Amino acid sequence: MKYWLLKSEPDCFSIDDLAKAKRQTTFWDGVRNYQARNFMRDEMKLGDQAFFYHSSCDEPAIMGLCEIVREAYPDHTAFDPKNDHYDPKSKQADPTWMMVDIRLTKPFTKPLTLEQLKAIPALKEMELLRRGSRLSVQPVTKPQFEAILKLAK
Repeated sequence: MKYWLLKSEPDCFSIDDLAKAKRQTTFWDGVRNYQARNFMRDEMKLGDQAFFYHSSCDEPAIMGLCEIVREAYPDHTAFDPKNDHYDPKSKQADPTWMMVDIRLTKPFTKPLTLEQLKAIPALKEMELLRRGSRLSVQPVTKPQFEAILKLAK
């Protein structure tokens, strides 16, 4: 099993939106970074766990936990000219962009803020805390995952 952190701007899609989705499940679309795409396409597997992170907001924070419930498949938003994530270079016969499906496992009772995470020594090497890191899909090590779950209790 691998562990991940998925970033979303809450004004675009929040953990509350995920909680309201049918079966608390949705596709994780719109990823337009090759490294993030490669993580989803090549490494994410059914049953992997992921933190749901609110970014680009007043108080960035991990909001809860979700699970990968469908492995990578073509991101249909890349083919729709009316969609914000449209990519005219991506072809249905040879798609550039992928997505996975996620299901909400557990919203945290209190968000774990970026400031709280920065104060945990076990997280000092976490991708999220690296200066300039902007990946919307990031790997999380098992010790980092366990430290965050411990903090969430």
